[in-house]
Amino acid sequence: MKMCLEARVIAAAMVLGGTVTLAQADDIPDKYPASVLYSAPVEVAPGVYSAIGATQPPTYENAGHNNNLSFIVTADGVAVVNGGASWKLAAALHSEIRKITDQPVKLVINENGQGHSMLGNSYWATQNIPILAHKDAAADFIDVSGPSGLEALNEYAGENAAGTRIVEPTELFSHRKDIQMGDTKIEVLHLGSAHSPGDTQVWLPDSKVLIAGDIAFSERMPPIFEGTCTLCWIETFETKLQLLGAEIVVPGHGAPTDLATVRHGTVDYLKDLRAKISEHIESGGDLSQAYYVDQSQWAYMDTFEELAAKNAGMVFSEVEFE
Repeated sequence: MKMCLEARVIAAAMVLGGTVTLAQADDIPDKYPASVLYSAPVEVAPGVYSAIGATQPPTYENAGHNNNLSFIVTADGVAVVNGGASWKLAAALHSEIRKITDQPVKLVINENGQGHSMLGNSYWATQNIPILAHKDAAADFIDVSGPSGLEALNEYAGENAAGTRIVEPTELFSHRKDIQMGDTKIEVLHLGSAHSPGDTQVWLPDSKVLIAGDIAFSERMPPIFEGTCTLCWIETFETKLQLLGAEIVVPGHGAPTDLATVRHGTVDYLKDLRAKISEHIESGGDLSQAYYVDQSQWAYMDTFEELAAKNAGMVFSEVEFE
């Protein structure tokens, strides 16, 4: 089984123009012109599919599909992971699901409270499908990310923003939610503080597949937000996520890969940035200079230009008071 899973990861990465072990910048504006989706879903493990989004910021060309929209096909329905960034993206994903299976979608799981995870709830709600999210992610979406995300969507997406509105999840959880669909066990987990409030992971223990969401990065530089605890993020990854023993990881952004690859792109990056900022502070450096600490070894990551300096500033503010 392990060899089969590894082969599927490699095959999926080849289809997506990426690689399992080395991230590459991807400037293709749209890989699937027949759909509003950036790319068509690929099967990354038996019964597990993901439409891999662009690893660039949201644009009119990618219609805001710059994260991974995944789904799990079981003998008793389909579970979708991520509502999508808009009504149209969610509807497009649903159309692709119908091409693959006659099983109905029975659950949508939001992996965090950001717009590209929850704004598509507006479509799924019209289908009378339950929508599950962590309580902190839902609060963040309603109070902060939803309004700002919808405003941004309307600015960049043009006609592809049509129909999108803020719709809350219908069901909340705090730590975990165990779901049995047919013979498939699905564990919806909040492993701990990481990238943003209520980060959610979907674990399939029988196939060793982890739909990790934004706790794990490889091709795209991890964004660090105001209030993100990078020390907590590292601890959650090392003491909780790693212990699951995932053989295939579907990160929040970028091609499916393995645990070592997302550890490097996430934990190694955060540790390196924290060490450089700590050294900068110890040598008397201030915030204005912190933006320029050397992050060149991570320049291969998509969104490096957009995020590297911002991340340095956020980590400076965090480390300065530790």
